[in-house]
Parts: sequence; C-alpha cells; structure tokens
Amino acid sequence: MKKIIFVVCLLISSTNILSQVRIDSLSYVLIPFYSTGLDEISVKTSESILRMELEKLGFKNLISEQKTQAVIGSEPCNNTECSVSIAEKLNADRVIFIKLNPLGEKIIVQYYLIDVKLRNNLLIEQTTATSIEDLENVMKRIAKSISSAKSFSESAEVGRITETETLESLRRSSKYNFGITFGYLFPQTGYDSDFKKTFVFNTHFDYELQDYAIGLMFGLRRGFAANIYGNYLFSKTDFCPYIGGSFGFHWVTHKAEIFFSNEKKSSDGFELGFATGLRLFHTYDFQVVLNFEYIITFNDYNDKAIVFTIGIL
Repeated sequence: MKKIIFVVCLLISSTNILSQVRIDSLSYVLIPFYSTGLDEISVKTSESILRMELEKLGFKNLISEQKTQAVIGSEPCNNTECSVSIAEKLNADRVIFIKLNPLGEKIIVQYYLIDVKLRNNLLIEQTTATSIEDLENVMKRIAKSISSAKSFSESAEVGRITETETLESLRRSSKYNFGITFGYLFPQTGYDSDFKKTFVFNTHFDYELQDYAIGLMFGLRRGFAANIYGNYLFSKTDFCPYIGGSFGFHWVTHKAEIFFSNEKKSSDGFELGFATGLRLFHTYDFQVVLNFEYIITFNDYNDKAIVFTIGIL
C-alpha cells in the first residue's frame, strides 16, 4: 500500500514539475485587453489582476507591459491576427488575447491562448462575469486555465469559483396538470370470475412536455392502484390522440378465502398498463381526457381488465 501511495505522489509531483518546466521555458505576451463599453479603469485593473496571477503561477518569462505597449503603439489590438503579429515582433512563444464585452448587466469574457510559431489556438474559451466586481474571480480562473492549458470549467478550484457558476442553471419547463377521471373497469380474467363492470375513480398529477406527458396516478379500481405513466402526444392541436403505458402497483380486492383451505393467494402485485386515448381542448388550460387502457396485475389471480375513463385535467 505504501508503494502505491509513493508511486501516486511521484506521478503527481512529476506532472507538476513538467508543467512548471514548460511554463519556465516558454515566453508569453499578454496583449492589453480589448473592450467596448467598459470603463478604462475597470479594464486596466482586470488586466493587472491577470498579469499578477500569471506571475504567481510561475510565468517568469511574461513580457513586460512596457515592452508590449512599445510595439503596439497607439492603435489598439482587437483581434487574434494582430496579437500574433505583435507576439512575433517580441519573439514570444505564446500570446494571450482577451476581449471584455458588456451584455446588459453581464460582462462576456473571451480569451485565447495561441501558439505563435504554429499559429494554433491552444485555448478558445468564453465565460461570464455577473458584475465588475466578479471580474476579479474570473481573472484568477483564466490565469489557472492558461497555466494548465485547460478549459475554464476544468480549472475550477476552491476560492476561484465565479458568481455565474453558483447560480442555478435554467431548465426547460413543463406544463403541470392536475385532474380527475372516472369510468368503468371491465374484468377479462381473474377477479374471482366476477366479470361485472366496476366503477373507477382516478386522480392524476401530470407534467406535459413538448411531445410527451408523464405523470402519477392514484386510483380506486376494484381496489387501490398507484401508477407512473407516460404518453406520447401525436398532435399540438386541440384534438390530440396519444398512446402510452404505465407501471405501478395494484391492490386488487378479492373475496375472502374459504375456511379450512390451505391455499393462500396474493391479491396484490405490480401492474402493467397499455393505453390510448384523446386529449381534447389541448391548447387550453384545461383538457378533457378520454382514456382506454388494458391492465395486467401480476398477482396469484392473474387479474386482467379493460379500463375506460373520462375526465378533466
């Protein structure tokens, strides 16, 4: 076990040493940030933070701001071709180019790490700062991303989490329906050979997506049933046929066992259903539902039935 730990530590140390050697052996140039719409003080402060973070991470051959500005002159550099050209004049191995663009209250940060000789993009990344103040954390993350040549998301560390990453991500919403349906159950096999129809009453908790409806049903249908169902919706109009299935549990009511009989049967079991039907007034906040279902209960009585219901969601 000690040998394994030693080998793992050795590999980690070797990786860190090789990474440091690579940074030390290459020269980098940081092009002054290009921005439209942000105040100059905020832009220069962000650039200064990034330069300091890079130096902390071991960028000893980072060309100074004065030398870079002397080559650039009075014209701002606003694209990657310009940044590569400047890096070639400074004999740099790699160039870092960053754009800051406001979008409403947010700031879109785009950054490039380019191999100058090969003119190859080693990194093309984009992230978002939720405010001017959040740019400090963003710059720290960009420095980490550049030093490891990893994407912005892969460079996440404690203390370097941006405000955008702490926000709950948006998800596609669904239409929620609640409703009741009622009708009859017609036994086919089982059910103590009593094939009389039985009244059925169901409650539905239904989530409707673009082409599917998924929900939970609790029902009184010759006993108690609880099923999860899913239906494929064939139309987006008011006349919407569907087909689907369900799976759950059914506690079927059966007659009492005969006295002195050793035969014991289980009346409850998993239930599988196959359904088809119509959703009327589908584009409105309420819907009329007609449902035709064939159900199989996997119990000792081999209960099978057809269920027809109508109701409102």
